[in-house]
Amino acid sequence: MPAKPAPIKKSAKMAVVKEEKPAEPEPAPQAPPAEAPPPPAEEPAPADTTPPEAPAPEASEWVVANVELNPSNRLVIKNLTTGDLLNIRVVAVNVGGRSEPATLPQPVVIREILDRPKIRMPRALRSKYTRQVGAQINLVIPFIGKPKPVISWIKDGQPLDTKKVNIRNSDKDSILFIRKAEREDSGVYEMTVKVDSFEDKTSLLIQIVDLPGPPTSAKLVDTWGFNAALEWTPPKDNGNTDITGYTVQKADKKTGDWFTVLEHFHRLNATVSDLVMGNSYSFRVFTENMVGRSESAAVTKNIAHIQKTGIVYKPLEYKEHDFSEAPKFTAPLSDRAATVGYTMKLLCAVRGTPKPKIEWLKNQMVIGDDPKYRQINSQGVCSLEIRKPSNFDGGVYTCRAKNALGEATVACKLEVKKVIVQEEKK
Repeated sequence: MPAKPAPIKKSAKMAVVKEEKPAEPEPAPQAPPAEAPPPPAEEPAPADTTPPEAPAPEASEWVVANVELNPSNRLVIKNLTTGDLLNIRVVAVNVGGRSEPATLPQPVVIREILDRPKIRMPRALRSKYTRQVGAQINLVIPFIGKPKPVISWIKDGQPLDTKKVNIRNSDKDSILFIRKAEREDSGVYEMTVKVDSFEDKTSLLIQIVDLPGPPTSAKLVDTWGFNAALEWTPPKDNGNTDITGYTVQKADKKTGDWFTVLEHFHRLNATVSDLVMGNSYSFRVFTENMVGRSESAAVTKNIAHIQKTGIVYKPLEYKEHDFSEAPKFTAPLSDRAATVGYTMKLLCAVRGTPKPKIEWLKNQMVIGDDPKYRQINSQGVCSLEIRKPSNFDGGVYTCRAKNALGEATVACKLEVKKVIVQEEKK
């Protein structure tokens, strides 16, 4: 085994030397692996490992690749010839001198890199790529690189699950395909394109979103007048995206029909107004995100009763009109003249409330139920019919109306004339 290199002190400088490939290289014997057992006792173990390919005599000396000391731990060796086989070793240098060289275990074959690998990420994929649960994902990411690059993918730093994610690579692009996206497919996908020691990387953030869950709870805080105050708490499941608002609905217990009173509401409390006096209401709250509204809602346990208070209807009090009136004659009796034997009537009109009692008098004497007279009182019109009067029926006739409030009278004179018959001349 080679001797262990001396420890490298701080601020040490490194020198890199190279050995060019001989003109006609021959296969070198293979060195035994580090874990191999020691050779038999009769053959002493070699003090140093045999290089993979021994340099030719004319190239047995190591050539310094960098003229000046390199302060970095990286170095690009230029102006090499394609097909060369180089052995590389590195020496650390400080003020105390040079260290023992550290040699690469295998020679390096010089190959031409036509195109360094470069990923051309589409503009639409440079920001977060969002899709709904159940959607198909088919992303094509172009790249360049020659010879043919080696493509690798990881998700959140771990290898891809090939049962869910399918990768198809060609000479110019890589396709990431998911037949039916699920929330678990969300994450950061990293693609690496590598050609020998050159590589390019890019990352893609995929977010799979779904409908949110309902608010955790909703409760009725207070009721007053025609108003109800509500409060609710955010949902446990936001659908893997931000909550954009809430929808509040009310239902009258008489009908049970739900009506939206607030939509795209951003706060966690609200006051519902313009409720109907005497009705009882239930309330429910839905959650909203970029996908849509939650399938279920949080419903208040308590009922809001809008009491019939504050406004009491009192009908106006009207004083009832008193229509009571003492009797009053609106049409008086008129003096009349009658002929003996010819029936005639005396007429007058009277009003009064309550309805007055009517009496007829002749010469201040109540006529009463004398069959010679017929007394009629209809709708305030009073009449006295004198049937076939004689000379003795003349006189003063009086109509008297009387109720609880008073009485009134009217009178007239009746003259009964005889029939004059002229005798024929003899």
